[in-house]
Amino acid sequence: MNDLIYKILEIEAEQKRRKSFRNLENYNSGDKVHLKQVAFHKCPKKNRWVFGGNRSGKTECGAVETVYTALGVHPYRKNRKDTFGWVVSLSQQVQRDVAQKKILHYLNPSKIEGITMLSGKKESPEYGVIDQIRVKNVFGGVSVIGFKSCDQGREKFQGSSLDYVWFDEEPPKDIYDECKMRVLDKKGDIFGTMTPLKGLTFIYDEIFLNSGNSAEVWYEFMEWADNPYLDEEEIKNLTASLSPDQLESRRYGRFRESVGLVYPEFDENFHVIEPFSDIPDEWQDVISIDPGLNNPLSAHWYCVDGDDNVYVVAEHFEAGKDVIYHSEKIKEISDRLGWKKDGSGRIRALIDSAANQKTLASEKSVTELFYDNGILADPRVNKDLFSGIQTVKGYLGKNNGKPDIYIFKTCVNLIRELKSYWWGEGERPKKYDDHALDELRYYLMTRPKGVTEKPQKSFIQKHKERLCRQIRNEKRHY
Repeated sequence: MNDLIYKILEIEAEQKRRKSFRNLENYNSGDKVHLKQVAFHKCPKKNRWVFGGNRSGKTECGAVETVYTALGVHPYRKNRKDTFGWVVSLSQQVQRDVAQKKILHYLNPSKIEGITMLSGKKESPEYGVIDQIRVKNVFGGVSVIGFKSCDQGREKFQGSSLDYVWFDEEPPKDIYDECKMRVLDKKGDIFGTMTPLKGLTFIYDEIFLNSGNSAEVWYEFMEWADNPYLDEEEIKNLTASLSPDQLESRRYGRFRESVGLVYPEFDENFHVIEPFSDIPDEWQDVISIDPGLNNPLSAHWYCVDGDDNVYVVAEHFEAGKDVIYHSEKIKEISDRLGWKKDGSGRIRALIDSAANQKTLASEKSVTELFYDNGILADPRVNKDLFSGIQTVKGYLGKNNGKPDIYIFKTCVNLIRELKSYWWGEGERPKKYDDHALDELRYYLMTRPKGVTEKPQKSFIQKHKERLCRQIRNEKRHY
């Protein structure tokens, strides 16, 4: 009887081993394709992250990306010979139970040349803690997948030169910074997969807000509905088991604070679009300015199409400069856009009414200084904070599935502020990093009063513009 049981166990183990030969090939193949996983693997950026809820499929991204790179079989990126990378977990126990398990799941056993263990037996690596896996590369060499845990401390992350680092969940900042140094000389990659459970950490600033405006930063949110392997009934049961606050992070993978976002309606997938150069002249409306000398001056160029949709098409955002400098920059961007001027050759703009005040440093107000430098700045704006916020929310809201405002991807500071504007104490937003949002409010609050009257369009003109916008949106989502 015992011999029969052992035979059955041997057969089951062999079936499991043979199945593991095909796990990588079966990843995102067949009828069910996780489109956001594919987008992650296709992304060419060097610092890319997936913010996902539990069971959204985020960890699979990091594990498969690691195995692709080690084997030299990445379907979307340039493959390299004999790569060396780290898989970084929060602790050795989490490493064993999550990242290490996923790597072994997708790594064909026949491609493993050797395993070094920190604990446990290499014959059964899934039950111990792995130090390194040596992988046979398709180029004939050997790649190394090393495993690290954050509880080892920053000193254990020094010295090595790496091709990549995969962070499975958010690391401490000192370890993240150290790992960035490890990939520097090889021009390697950082990628992370995490559920944001720690609030507004450095990852929120550096990756989600991209506070450094790095061209190499990319991220994607991933939730249960994105995972084609979760059925609707399972999603329903999971949703019912969590509070609304828990759902924000554990389903949607969103960052959250004890107080809420002012503009939770803002969604980059809907409101941010790729710039297009063929902006009709009749769409041009006005520039809006929030002045600053030591603080940043924020200016945006606003257009309105035949269906009354607003487009934010250009941005000037800079601190520590005088009015002359800002005027030249505004004129330079306006010339590039072919922006209209008034009869005197000046560019029309809206500006904070505080710009009418004179200071001890100048005999003229900021409005007058702009006028002298070719900008006709109108300070007659409505600055009421709460009605302004409600107006912005109205434009961001999706009527019939579509918002009433679109922002060009190049307006990075406005996008960052929309993502990071939080309510503070006393039911007022925190007065921090809101210069672009101020002049956005000035503009949207001015429009309903008829200051920016638009010529009436014929049905044919409106239909043509609607078709053009539909084509651009289809290209953007494709």
